[in-house]
Amino acid sequence: MEHHLDAVQNADHHAFAPGGNAARADALVERAGVRVKEAQRRGRAAGINPAGRFESTSRHVFDDGWQTLDELPPFKTDVTVESPRSVLTRNESQDLPFDRSVNPYRGCEHGCVYCFARPSHSYMGLSAGLDFETKLFAKPNAAKLLRRELAAPGYTVKSIAMGTNTDPYQPIEKQWRVTREILEVLEETNHPVGIVTKSALVTRDIDILSRMASKGLARVAVSVTSLDRRLSRAMEPRAATPTLRLDTIRQLGDAGIPVSVMVAPVIPALTDHEMERILDAAKSNGASDAGYVLLRLPHEVSGLFKEWLLRHYPDRYTHVLSVLRSMRGGKDYDAEWGTRLRGVGPYAWQLGRRFEIATRKAGLAPMRMSLRLDLFSPPVLSGTQLSLF
Repeated sequence: MEHHLDAVQNADHHAFAPGGNAARADALVERAGVRVKEAQRRGRAAGINPAGRFESTSRHVFDDGWQTLDELPPFKTDVTVESPRSVLTRNESQDLPFDRSVNPYRGCEHGCVYCFARPSHSYMGLSAGLDFETKLFAKPNAAKLLRRELAAPGYTVKSIAMGTNTDPYQPIEKQWRVTREILEVLEETNHPVGIVTKSALVTRDIDILSRMASKGLARVAVSVTSLDRRLSRAMEPRAATPTLRLDTIRQLGDAGIPVSVMVAPVIPALTDHEMERILDAAKSNGASDAGYVLLRLPHEVSGLFKEWLLRHYPDRYTHVLSVLRSMRGGKDYDAEWGTRLRGVGPYAWQLGRRFEIATRKAGLAPMRMSLRLDLFSPPVLSGTQLSLF
C-alpha cells in the first residue's frame, strides 16, 4: 500500500502529465485506498486522515474482504481538556500586524479544508486531516492563565490577536465559553484585542466587544472566502454560511464595533473571481476596511487540499494548481516572509491591483490593527498586596 501523500503526489503527477487528466488522478487516489468513506466523514471537509508528519508509522484504509469498513462509526467531535502552563503565544513574523495571540482551542470543528493551521495537530501525535476537525482540545483555564500573564511584572501591552490558529468562535465555544471568559479579562484590564472569525457566534459577545470598541480597544475581522453557498459548504462545512457572515458584519457594525472583511484565502481559478463581489457585499453590510490572503498549502495541507479538489472539482484540478504554483515559485507553497501571504509573479501582481481598485471603489480602507494601548491596567491577583500609592 502506498503512503497516503505519495498516492496524492502520484495522482498529481499523472494529472499534469501529457494526456493525463483529473479523472485519472482521481482514480489513482481511489485505488490507493486513502479516502475515508462518506458515511464516516459526513459533514467534514477532509476526505483523508493521514498520520502526522512526526509519526514513525502511517495509517491506511483498505478493504480486508470482511466488510469491516462498513462497521466503522462516523467521525464525531471529541473534546479533550488541555492544561497549558502559558496561554500567550509570541511570534516574530515580519508580515503579521501583531506579535502575540491567544488560542482558546486547538483544532477546529469548522473543518476548512485549506486551513494553514492543520499541520499543528501533528505536534499532538494526530492527523492534520479528519483528526484536526474532530479531535479538539479546549483550554478552560485560559482566562486564569491570561490574567496571571498580564499581571506579570514588566508586561508590555500590545494588541492580542485571537483567531490566528483556530477559530475562537467554533461551535464548541457555545458550550465551553473559553473565548467569552478571555474577553472578560481583557475588558476588565482595558487590554486591546483583535479577532478573526468565520462564525456568527461572535455576535453573542457584542455586549463586551461594543463596550471595548467604544474605548478603541476591540476590532473584529470576518473572513469570507466565497459567496457561493454550495462551494462554501463543501470547503468550510461547519462554518457560518456566506449570508450569515455578511449579516454578522452588519450586526457588529451596527453595534459600533469596527469590522473588517478578510477575503481569505483567495484560491486561484476557484474563488478569485469573487473578490470584487465579496468586497462590495461586505461594504454594503458595514465593513470599514479589508484585507486578503492567498491560499497557503504548508506541509500536510497540500495533500489534503489536492484530495478535496479532486473530489469536488476534478475539472479544475490542473488549472488551480498551475496558477497557484505560478505564484509560489513553481511550488505548492513558499514560506518566505514578505511573499507568503500574497505570492509573487504576474498573477499575484494582478490580484493585488484588483484588490486595490476594488477597495477604493467600495470605499474600504486597508485593514489595520491600530488600537489604544494607554488604557491598560494590570489585573490584581488574589492574595496580592495592594499598593498604598
